[in-house]
Amino acid sequence: MDIGNIKHVDIDEQMRSAYLDYAMSVIVSRALPDARDGLKPVHRRILFGMHDMGIRHNTAHKKSARIVGDVLGKYHPHGDMAVYDAMARMSQDFSMRYPLIDGQGNFGSVDGDSPAAMRYTEARMSSLAEEMLTDIEKDTVDFVDNFDATLQEPVVLPARLPNLLMNGASGIAVGMATNIPPHNLKELVSAIIFMIDNFDRMSEISVEDLLKHIKGPDFPTGSILVGTDNLLQAYSTGKGRMVVRGVANIEDMANNRHAIIISEIPYQVNKASLVERFAELVHEGRVDDISDLRDESDRSGMRIVVELKRGAQPHKVLNQLYKYTALQSTFNMNLLALVNGEPRHLSLKKALFIFIQHREEVITRRSTYELEKARRRLHILDGLLIALSNIDAIINTIRQADDAEQAKSQLMERFKLSEIQAQAILDLQLRRLAALEQHKIEEEHAEVTRLIAYLEDLLANPVKILDVIKTDLTALSEKYGDERKTKISHETQEEFSEEDLIADEQVLVSLTQRGYIKRVPLKAYRVLSRGRRGVNGQEMREEDEVLIMLQTRTLHSLLFFSDKGKVYSQKIYQIPEANRSDRGTPVINILPLDGGERITAVAAVADFEQASYCILATANGKIKRLPIVELSSIRPSGLRAMNLDEGDELGWACVTSGKDDIMLVTANGQSLRIPEDTVRAMGRQAAGVRGMKLKKKDRLVSMQVIEPDSYLMLVTENGYGKRTRVTEYPVKGRGTGGVTTINQSQLSKIGKVAAGRIVCENDEITVISSAGIVLRMKVKDINPTGRATRGVRIINLQEGDSVAGLARILTEETPVVSAEEINEKNNDSREKEE
Repeated sequence: MDIGNIKHVDIDEQMRSAYLDYAMSVIVSRALPDARDGLKPVHRRILFGMHDMGIRHNTAHKKSARIVGDVLGKYHPHGDMAVYDAMARMSQDFSMRYPLIDGQGNFGSVDGDSPAAMRYTEARMSSLAEEMLTDIEKDTVDFVDNFDATLQEPVVLPARLPNLLMNGASGIAVGMATNIPPHNLKELVSAIIFMIDNFDRMSEISVEDLLKHIKGPDFPTGSILVGTDNLLQAYSTGKGRMVVRGVANIEDMANNRHAIIISEIPYQVNKASLVERFAELVHEGRVDDISDLRDESDRSGMRIVVELKRGAQPHKVLNQLYKYTALQSTFNMNLLALVNGEPRHLSLKKALFIFIQHREEVITRRSTYELEKARRRLHILDGLLIALSNIDAIINTIRQADDAEQAKSQLMERFKLSEIQAQAILDLQLRRLAALEQHKIEEEHAEVTRLIAYLEDLLANPVKILDVIKTDLTALSEKYGDERKTKISHETQEEFSEEDLIADEQVLVSLTQRGYIKRVPLKAYRVLSRGRRGVNGQEMREEDEVLIMLQTRTLHSLLFFSDKGKVYSQKIYQIPEANRSDRGTPVINILPLDGGERITAVAAVADFEQASYCILATANGKIKRLPIVELSSIRPSGLRAMNLDEGDELGWACVTSGKDDIMLVTANGQSLRIPEDTVRAMGRQAAGVRGMKLKKKDRLVSMQVIEPDSYLMLVTENGYGKRTRVTEYPVKGRGTGGVTTINQSQLSKIGKVAAGRIVCENDEITVISSAGIVLRMKVKDINPTGRATRGVRIINLQEGDSVAGLARILTEETPVVSAEEINEKNNDSREKEE
């Protein structure tokens, strides 16, 4: 050492060298896992320390402080909390897919609670962790000096399990970070076995082949992995993003209220912070439909209850929670691990291949160790067999010797034995000379001979080593494997749309004369008997009445037709839901209607590709057939659906298959049945043709598509109704006046026809009055009658009230038939009528 001399050092070079040394120390010795066993040094030292202490899965738990102290003193010269925190995480079933530590006591929670002090908790290795250390005493891995060169510690564990991908890892080094998601053990084993079975064509195996076995990450907290489009890129390059959503269900409550029940949250999301974020959204006013929020989680599972206000749309609120909170999170995968002591980005195939190579080396070294041990034992057994075959001479030689050393040398010289064999004979107990004991030595000799032959064959044939790996993994998969916890959603888009979260349920959509629209769940109306008063269905203003009531489903599209011949489109679930007695929402808040424009007809379309045509009819009896495909893409401002004559207005719209029969009904009790195909298909700008010839002061009140085995249901303004089989209505030509459909001499008493619907025997109907009174009843409660009858009283109206609308409700008993069946039955009925 030069004392008193000044040495000039380049500060840039010194800083660079010092920082690089520090960075490599963090990368290699602290933050990144080894690609072979998937463990960082601290985790490896904890497991080896517990192994060294004899703490197994079937022994008693030991104090965590004792384990931490032993690891600190022998292998890991860092802070005690660094070791304890790492050990605690290895025991958490919400952090590790397959925990390596069996903890007893408070080791933290998904709410972010810290573990109890190490003096209070106890731990032992899990059964699965012992598989990571199997055969470590058989020279399967290299050992190095510990920090003070007084003990040896393993560089890597034998690791019978692919722990890198099985439990994943996360860590921040200097200038780099790793974030590996956990996976399902059964899927990993399946992929590895596939690679082993195709080992001779390893270069041809693609990531797509492996993804047939590994569906994606499998997080310990469950949740839903949204979209699989990014998985191929992520597993091919080792880097990618994955969208994970919590699992939420909607439960009905009393008084038309709902609750969102969250049972699973994304991986590494703090539950307590998540609930706090929900409360913050309510406080900020960004989510205003939440009335109560509580965490009901217990030992049986997670349960976060979000109660909603009356009338709130639960799917809309859930949509907001996904959007504004960690209930939907992004997991950024970065498969970075140490390969030969250097950080490397790994693809899925490379990570699995490194594990296979590691197991090949472990099994080769184990077999070499066992072979050498077996050969040494065989050598001793050979000597024992020589002694047993010459037992008398052996005994005499020993008895004649002056001491043990002389006896050993004489045995070696006389019987051509090695020193080890001679010593084994001298150590032989007299009881081994019994006949049974001699037989055991012979059996052991034969067994060891077979073992040596097996190990020599195994080492000479690498393919057989691969078979051993397969056998090991298959047994481990059967013992520790379980089903996936994370569900896979094969959505093509990671960003969810509101429609994806809407429940497909039956609803009634009603529209009033003053333009109020609402969506009410069908179950809000209970079935009553004929002639009852009904229930209050809608709060009505003066001079307002219900014009349209339609049964449909929340995921269907609704086409709105105005009196001016324009058409607009809206999804059913986008119409605000309301209570049975609410007025609803002004339709001008939903559709961009022009001044004075009114919606006069609506048509629900389940699938634009399945339907063929849309039939339109006007109050003056004009009719038009329009290909439905022309209405599949309607701009927000609407489209022209039909040109109208002066003084006429568009009043009805029906979706048809192309070969249906159409029923037209007038207010004065005339009806006309015509085949749909008598009206040629036209473009959107066409004005249509005459559908029915009307008498003076008469007008069209209904246009319906006829179904097989159906009835024409009529309701008059004064609450009378009747149903008549459609077979009683002959098919007429387009443009004619039709036939009588009600007793026209009784119109002054029963009122003019208010509405008509095609119904089936098992259907139900809903009648709504101008005052908003709604009556739901079964069709079969009204007996079938002829065309010229007046009908019976259906709804008991108050003075000044009148029937405004009639809706058909399909029940589960209503037969669902295809368009081909309808056409075939229509043709059959026409032939019978002719």
